[in-house]
Amino acid sequence: MNLNPPSEHQLLVFWVGLLVIFVTAKLFGMAMKRIGQPAVVGELAAGLVLGPSILGRISPDITGWLFPDDDAQTAMLFTVGWIGVLLLLVATGFETDLGLIRRLGSAATAVSAGSLLVPMAAGLAVGWFIPAAFLGDDTSRLVFALFIATALSISSLPVIAKILGEMGLMRRNFGQLTLAAGMANDVIGWIALGFIAGLAQAGGVKLDKLAITLVGLTAFFLFAFTSGQRLVDRGLRSVRAGGDNPVAATGVILLTALSFGVVTQWLHVEAVLGAFVAGVIVARSRFADHKLVEPIETMTTAIFAPVFFATAGLRVDLGLLFDVETLIWAVVVLVAASLSKFFGSLIGAAAVGLSNREGAALGVGLNARGALEIVIATVGLSLGVLNDRSYTVIVLMAMATSMFAPPMLRKVLAGWEGSTEERKRLETEKQLDTNIVVRGGAVLLPTRGGLSSLLAAQVVDLAWPKSTEITLLTVGDDRGVDVQAFRNVFHGRTVRHEFVGSDVGLVEAVAAEAKLGYDAIVVGSSTRVEADHLLSPAVDAIMMASSIPTVVVRRPKNLDQLPWAFGRAIVPISGRSSARAAQEIAGYLSSSIGTDLQQVHVAAPVSAAGALLPRESARTREVVQRAEALATVLGANSSTWVAHHEDTATAIAEAATELRADMVVAAGTVRRIGEHPYLGDTVQDLIRSTTTSLIIVATPDPHRVEPSEHEAVAQ
Repeated sequence: MNLNPPSEHQLLVFWVGLLVIFVTAKLFGMAMKRIGQPAVVGELAAGLVLGPSILGRISPDITGWLFPDDDAQTAMLFTVGWIGVLLLLVATGFETDLGLIRRLGSAATAVSAGSLLVPMAAGLAVGWFIPAAFLGDDTSRLVFALFIATALSISSLPVIAKILGEMGLMRRNFGQLTLAAGMANDVIGWIALGFIAGLAQAGGVKLDKLAITLVGLTAFFLFAFTSGQRLVDRGLRSVRAGGDNPVAATGVILLTALSFGVVTQWLHVEAVLGAFVAGVIVARSRFADHKLVEPIETMTTAIFAPVFFATAGLRVDLGLLFDVETLIWAVVVLVAASLSKFFGSLIGAAAVGLSNREGAALGVGLNARGALEIVIATVGLSLGVLNDRSYTVIVLMAMATSMFAPPMLRKVLAGWEGSTEERKRLETEKQLDTNIVVRGGAVLLPTRGGLSSLLAAQVVDLAWPKSTEITLLTVGDDRGVDVQAFRNVFHGRTVRHEFVGSDVGLVEAVAAEAKLGYDAIVVGSSTRVEADHLLSPAVDAIMMASSIPTVVVRRPKNLDQLPWAFGRAIVPISGRSSARAAQEIAGYLSSSIGTDLQQVHVAAPVSAAGALLPRESARTREVVQRAEALATVLGANSSTWVAHHEDTATAIAEAATELRADMVVAAGTVRRIGEHPYLGDTVQDLIRSTTTSLIIVATPDPHRVEPSEHEAVAQ
């Protein structure tokens, strides 16, 4: 075992080289962004500048000192880059929407096939007719042609991910298709590389090695999406249950990424594929939170990714292109690679009815071959399949396609916002990201059964996106709860049932479960108000204990069966963020079933002259305009008007009676007064005076201090 550390001089060279690469990559990246191009273009170019192509010719002594011909020195520098690409693929996997890809399944398959088969055919032709001067000394024409076919067919998932991420295209339909096809290209490309390596090394294919790769990858994917998913869920659940601990969460993500990366590398497929799958698995967990991956994204974008993309060009010597024959065939390979990938993707897209614009975007995106192509070229060089001339041609093609992809993609996408369905999906996702309570994440519904809880379930089903996962939580002796009745309300949704034993109280059980990654708690409440309580002891305690919004749905006294719809709802508007939470629920109800939404702003009484005070008038106009804008975005059937009254609750109650509303939706911030929750005078008065169905959105106090473990036990 050789555990000798690098010498002091080796460390100095390493740190200086890393500093130079990092600074150059960042400066070039910033320059590209200034002219409207993604930073990755400048980062790739930084390697060309620092390598033998430019700096190596201007000052070979400086290049020789910074990047010496020393295996240990090279290993240290390139290891930093590979860590970067591994982390980049984790973040990319986290952004990959398997549900969307599944819906686009036939398109993903067709584009993957077209973007692989057409470039393979072009590569075979180029490899067969290229002059013998480009062949390695120890290879045959057939092996060389197969290698070129593989090189032209592969795409670089890291470069594609970086380009899509920087251009804000990751969530577009074609962006997800590009990731899916890129992953397929990479997997098949690495398997093909193993096949060719067997031919090159032994004059025949090592079937045992190829079989290990194929069978192993199948087993890996099966494990990852079954037992692997459960292990990740268990780890993230443990982190959630222990409170907000980003260090522990990052540890779970990195452990998963490194473990999966080790497996895929052992299977002779790059570790980055395992990291990508790890990101997908983490994102699929119901205990995941996008905040978990933010530290990794920040670290990767700021440090590791620029180093990785810059080191990719350090081995390229563009000086070899001064040879006319090499230059000609470099152009031939570049044109063949670009056109075959472009038209292959276009053909695949057309086969499943995608538009030419979308097919072109896929063709441009998948053309980015980047640093993984350089790795393949390095493998070919080490196997003797390539020589210096063909190696330079392949690497130049990789760099050029990666640099051309962003500006070409920008041109192809200019003025194109996608299909109506895609635009609506993106707008919905954007809106959910900015919402306070209806955000599309999981919803917790504690219940003992009964009509109030079923009414709360109906509100959730009507107001929350259909992709929202629902967890029913029953406690103690509530095994008799008719869970099927709730499943009927939530028809077509994912519904989980969690049962907690009688040794745990309702409030404690809800608080513990709520830590595991929910957007909101929704609970039903009857009209019977117990003395000294706002609603009921349990509901009051849940509101005070919760660190996420609590939505209380109170049914009216005369309701003995679920309404099939709500005809008219009233929501007070005030411009405060808590009031917006009520607008969200009311707005989505209206959008879902056409409820007539009346948004009411209660302003000060008019003066003797019959007009509002100027300051109040301006504020009122602003509140009304913002409410109308939000209702329009939510797709609500709404009217907005102003009532002049000294007491807001009285004005809302009178409006509900006058308009014959069957629902009032209001919101307030939970504050503690003694042992009881306080939601503001307006909400408290509405709870006492309203006789229709009532929805109260209780948002947690932003200044709320979590009780210590000792205090929590005491309470």
